[in-house]
Amino acid sequence: MTVLKTSMRNFFAHKGRMALSAVAVLLSVAFVCGTLVFTDTMNTTFDKLFAVTSSDVTVSAKGASDTGETTSGNGKPPVMPASVLGEVRKAQGVKSAEGTVFSTSVTVVDADKNNLSPKSGAPTIVGSWNGNDARTMKITSGAAPEGTDQIMVDADTADKHHLKLGDDIGVISAVGTHSAKISGIATFTVTNPGAAIFYLDTRTAQEALVGKAGVYTNVNVTADSGVSDAQLKKNVAAGIGGAYKVQTAKETADANQKDVESFLSVMKYAMLGFAGIAFLVGIFLIINTFSMLVAQRTREIGLMRAIGSSRRQVNRSVLTEALLLGVTGSVLGVGAGVGIAVGLMKLMGSMGMHLSTSDLTVAWTTPVAGVVLGVVVTILSAYLPARRAGKISPMAALRDAGAPADARAGRIRALIGLLLTGAGGYCLYLAAAADKATDGSLWLGLGVVLSLIGFVAVGPLLAGGVVRALGAVVLRIFGPVGRMAERNALRNPRRTGATGAALMIGLALVACLSVVGSSMVASATDQLDKSVGTDFIIQSDSGQLITPQAVKAVKSTPDLERVTEYKVLDAALTTPDGRTSKNETINAADPTYAQDLRTETVAGDLADAYRPDSMSVFEGFAKKHGIKVGSTVKVDFKDGRTADLTVRAITSDDVVIDKGAMYASITTAAKYVPADSMPLDVLVFATAKDGQETAAYKSLKSALHDYPQYTVRDQTDYKQALKDQIGQLLNMIYGLLALAIIVAVLGVVNTLALSVVERTREIGLMRAIGLSRRQLRRMIRLESVVIALFGALLGLGLGMGWGATAQKLLALEGLQVLEIPWGTIIAVFIGSAFVGLLAALIPAFRAGRMNVLNAIATE
Repeated sequence: MTVLKTSMRNFFAHKGRMALSAVAVLLSVAFVCGTLVFTDTMNTTFDKLFAVTSSDVTVSAKGASDTGETTSGNGKPPVMPASVLGEVRKAQGVKSAEGTVFSTSVTVVDADKNNLSPKSGAPTIVGSWNGNDARTMKITSGAAPEGTDQIMVDADTADKHHLKLGDDIGVISAVGTHSAKISGIATFTVTNPGAAIFYLDTRTAQEALVGKAGVYTNVNVTADSGVSDAQLKKNVAAGIGGAYKVQTAKETADANQKDVESFLSVMKYAMLGFAGIAFLVGIFLIINTFSMLVAQRTREIGLMRAIGSSRRQVNRSVLTEALLLGVTGSVLGVGAGVGIAVGLMKLMGSMGMHLSTSDLTVAWTTPVAGVVLGVVVTILSAYLPARRAGKISPMAALRDAGAPADARAGRIRALIGLLLTGAGGYCLYLAAAADKATDGSLWLGLGVVLSLIGFVAVGPLLAGGVVRALGAVVLRIFGPVGRMAERNALRNPRRTGATGAALMIGLALVACLSVVGSSMVASATDQLDKSVGTDFIIQSDSGQLITPQAVKAVKSTPDLERVTEYKVLDAALTTPDGRTSKNETINAADPTYAQDLRTETVAGDLADAYRPDSMSVFEGFAKKHGIKVGSTVKVDFKDGRTADLTVRAITSDDVVIDKGAMYASITTAAKYVPADSMPLDVLVFATAKDGQETAAYKSLKSALHDYPQYTVRDQTDYKQALKDQIGQLLNMIYGLLALAIIVAVLGVVNTLALSVVERTREIGLMRAIGLSRRQLRRMIRLESVVIALFGALLGLGLGMGWGATAQKLLALEGLQVLEIPWGTIIAVFIGSAFVGLLAALIPAFRAGRMNVLNAIATE
C-alpha cells in the first residue's frame, strides 16, 4: 500500500510532465482501436448489405464470377437463355423466380458527355429493375422505368451530379450507346456501397447490355416456406443440369464478403503497421520521460532508500507510475479510437460510401487489446528507468540531483550499437548483391531492422559529433546563446540521442519511400523512352474494354500513320517437354506492335512472332520448358480450338513493360477463335505521321468525344499519370507516417519541458547575471532545432540507404534507375528545423516566465 500511495503522489505531483507521454500512448492506442472499430464496422455493414441483397438461391452463367461481376472478354456479361427461368420455376420448393440482367462493364454519361461513374473506384452498375432490388431501394421520386426511353438512377448519384427527372442519360456498353431520360430516383434503404446504380426495364437492359433479348445474367429464386436454401439449391441444380452456377444466399454473401475482406485486410494491417511505428516512437518518449524524472528525483529516491525503502520498492514505485500512465493514456485512447473510426466513416461518406453509425461495431476485444497494448508498451518502456532508479544508493541523498549516468553502461551500449549497425549494413550489402529479388528482400528486411536498432543504440555516441557539426553551421552565428544551446544539447547525449531517434524513425521511412517512389517513376519513364515507339495510347482507366465502334473512330482519325490493336486471350499451353500450363495468356496484336513496343529479344526477331501460326515466349518460360526458336507449342484457346504455333522469338525478362508477355498476331488468334468469342481490345496504339503529332492528338480526342470512358494519352501524359499514381500512394503513406512524427514532436516538447525544470536554478542564475528573456527563449529554441536536425540527419541518411538498397532489388525486376529526390530530402530537412521551433514554443515561453529569485532558490 505504501508503494501505491507513493506512486500515486508522484504521479499526480508530476501530472504536467506525464501529460505528453500520456498523449503519445493515447494517439497510438487510438490509431489501433480506430482501425479495428472501422474495419469491424465495415464488415458488419457489408454483412447486412449482402444478407439483404442475396436471394435464397441465385442461378448465373458459368462464366460469371462468384461476386457476380462481368468477366467476359467481349465486354458483355455472361448470359444464359431465358428458358432457364422456366426450368427453375418447375423445380420443387420454388416459391418464385425472376430473371435479371446487369453489367458492370459500362459507362454512364449525362447530356454533356460527363462521366457519372464514382471517382472512388466503386463500380458503375446498370441492370434491370427487379423485386430483389426493390428490397434495398425505395423509389422516392418519379416511377420505375417502362420502355426503352426510361431509366432510373440512385439518389446519391443524382445528388452528386445534380440529376433530375427528365434529364438525358447515355449508357455506353460493348453493344453501343443507349439513350434514355430519367423516369425515377430510388433511395437506398440499406448502406450505399458507393456504387453508381442505374435501372432499365428488363427487355431494354437485355438489348442495351447484351445486344439481344431472351437472355438473363441471373435468376433470383425464392424458396417456399419450410424449404432450406441448401435443399432449394439441390432441387434447382437437378432441374437445370450442371451447365450453370447455382449458389445459396450464404454462398453469394460469403463470396462478396471475401472480396471486401481482402481489401479491408490490406488496409487494416497497413494502418496497424503505422500504429506500430507510432508505438515505437512513443517508447522513446516514455523512456526519456521516466529517465529524466528519475534523474531529477535522485535525492528524493536516495532519501527513500536511506529511511528503509528497498530497491524492489523503488523499482515497483516507478513501474506503478508507468502503469497509471499506461492505463490513463490507453483508456482515453480507446475512446479517441471510436472517434477516429467515426471520422473515417464520415470520410468514406464524402467519397460516396455512406456508412451508418448505427452499424458502429465495438467488439469487446478492441478495448481490451488497446488497453493491454498501451499498458504493456508503457511498462516495458519504463523498465530501464525503473531499474536505474532501483540502483540509486542512500548516499545519493547527499548529492545534487541529476547524477551522471553510468559511463560503463554507455560504452557497452555504444559497442552493441556499432555491432548492430555493422551487421545491418552487411545485410543491406547482401541484399544489394542478391541475384533474386525474393532472396534479397529477406536480407533487406533484416538489414532495415538491425540498422535501425543499431542507430538507436549508437545515438548517444553520434550525438556528440553530429550536434557539434550542426552547431558549427547553424548555432555559432547566434553567438554565446548559440554556444549555450549546443552545450545544453550535448549535456546529456543519451537524452539527445533518444529524442532524436524518435524523429529519426519517421523520417527514415519517409526518405526510403521517397527514394523508392522516385526511382520507380524514373525507371518507368526511362523504359517508356527506350521501348515505346508509338505516339498515343488509348485505354479505359476503369478497365473497360475498347469497343469496335471506338476502334473504328480511332482508325478514321486523320494524320495517323498506323493504328495497332491489342487483345488478351486466355489459353492453356502444352510445351515440348509434355507439360501443360493452364491459365496462361496470349497477347494478340497487329504486327505493327513490334514497332510500337521495342521489346528486346534473347533469340529470334519479335516481328517474326506475328507471322501466321507463330508466337513468342518470354525468357523464363523458355528456360523452364526447354523451348528454343523453332519449337512448337500447342495453344488451346479458351472458347476456341487448339493451335500448333511455332516459337519465332524469345523476349528478354529484363523489361518492365509487358514483362512476361507471350505474343501472337490477331490474325493467328482469329483463325482459331470464333468471331463472337474474340475478346475486345484492351489497348489501342496510334502513331502520327511525321510532324503531325499535335494535330493527330487533337483529332483523336475529338474522335473519341462520344466515348468518354476512354482516355487518349501521349507519352508525356502517360508519364504524368504514372507519376500521379505513385505520388497519391506516397502521400497517403506520408499522411499515416505523420502520426509517428507527431508523437516524435511531442517527445521533443517533453524533453525540453523536463530539461527546463531540471535546469531551473541554472536558468535563474543566467537570468541574474544578465541573460534576457528573449535570449533565454532563443537558447531553448535553438537547442530544440539542433536536436530536431540531428534526428532528421540520421533519419534521412538511414532512409536513403534503405531506399538505394531497395532500388537494387527493383533493378532485378527491370527498374534500373536510382533517383534520389533531393528536393524532397532537403525540404524535409529544412522542415525539421521548423518542427524543432514549433516544439520549443511552450517550453521556451514557460522558461521565460520564471521568477528569477524563485528559480535561484530552487534545489
